[in-house]
Amino acid sequence: MTLYRPPAPHPTGPVRGLIRAAWRGERDLLSLMPDIAYTTSIGRLGRSRRGIVLINEPDAVVQVLTDPLGVFPKNDLMVGALEGLVGQSMFVASGPPWRRQRRMIEPAFSLMRVNRSFEAMKAGIDAYEPILDDAAQSGDAISLDATMSALTADIICRTIFTQSLASQTARDVFAAFGQFERSVANTEIRRLLLGRPFAKIPQSAAVREACARIRNHLATLLKPRLAPDAAPIDDIVGAVIAARDADTGEGFSESELIDQIGVFFLAGHETTASVLTWCFFILAQRPDLAARLRAESENLADIRLEHTKQLGFTRNMFREAMRLYPPITFIPRVAEQDTEIAGHRLERGCMAMIAPWTIHRSPNNWPNADRFDPDRFEGEVTPGSYIPFGYGPRICVGAAFATIEATLILARLAQRYDFTPLNPDRVRPVARLTTKPAEEIAVRVTRRA
Repeated sequence: MTLYRPPAPHPTGPVRGLIRAAWRGERDLLSLMPDIAYTTSIGRLGRSRRGIVLINEPDAVVQVLTDPLGVFPKNDLMVGALEGLVGQSMFVASGPPWRRQRRMIEPAFSLMRVNRSFEAMKAGIDAYEPILDDAAQSGDAISLDATMSALTADIICRTIFTQSLASQTARDVFAAFGQFERSVANTEIRRLLLGRPFAKIPQSAAVREACARIRNHLATLLKPRLAPDAAPIDDIVGAVIAARDADTGEGFSESELIDQIGVFFLAGHETTASVLTWCFFILAQRPDLAARLRAESENLADIRLEHTKQLGFTRNMFREAMRLYPPITFIPRVAEQDTEIAGHRLERGCMAMIAPWTIHRSPNNWPNADRFDPDRFEGEVTPGSYIPFGYGPRICVGAAFATIEATLILARLAQRYDFTPLNPDRVRPVARLTTKPAEEIAVRVTRRA
């Protein structure tokens, strides 16, 4: 059987790639990536002021992301892109500030255990199905991207705040985050090639306005919890509010609370939503995969946590979609001092480009690398060749949460609905903060018998 190649640029030479990227707009980094970026293990990527070394070799990936000597903090482009949204939270901090915040937040991580959060996942899906039923009954087209974002935003809100998220708020957060991703200055080719290392990254008024909208929504949700007469609640927000620095005894300020909660909220819903968007698009293109997925859970009228262990193919659908459309397309690091990786010299300020997009699509790491094959995860995976959640001490602590959540959403919604894209030939990915469709995918919803 011929394996399916879902939408992606066809790698080409560097000059042609540059022309293609310029034609589509300077933020389309996926069209810019030359063919050599997929086949090289480690090597210089073009010419730039800062120097960029692309690393696809799994052992070298592990070395950079575990960073035992503290040589590779987060790159200035990533920090500059995100600090307006999440401040100097643990997502962008490095060194002692990151370790301090990680220690303070540790109790909150335990509250993301799936045995505590699974009912919130089910409740979120239960609440969203009537919206899909209305769309099916009306026949109106809806955005698949916005649907997945609203659903996962409600689930993470129930998990973090122990309350649902109003649908209008969910829509506004989706719109604001879309504006943020389209405008943020971390994917500008000009800045990537000509920018100085460790430079301050200015952001546009559109980015600042989008960040303010998102943070205002989080502040509104947080405000009742900070009232003097507020009763403590045993959830993630409660744990973050109660967190104290072991050395000083001080907690987070209100602004810092929004920073930290913003990490949980945005990393806990937008990344999963982007992968689910690709999952349901692929299921619509491949009825054979949809039939296999549905067959796996057809006898489960009420999917419980223990059932998710039985849904191996459904889980592998999500894992394979994360391989081809990694939630975070690029994980740039910067060398704080002259160093060496696998015999390659990196001078201070050089960007060590860890790119899940190329690592996951490298024929050196994966057979049929650009083809969609969920069954490949029945075998062993080489450490460093599959990093949708990162790797090392900064690996995403919500990996298990996201995997169970996505497995449940896929199983539940695929059983009950068909999503039919209106313009499947126009669907293509772009690299923003997450790997997104260049345009929202318009679909019609049909309720299955």
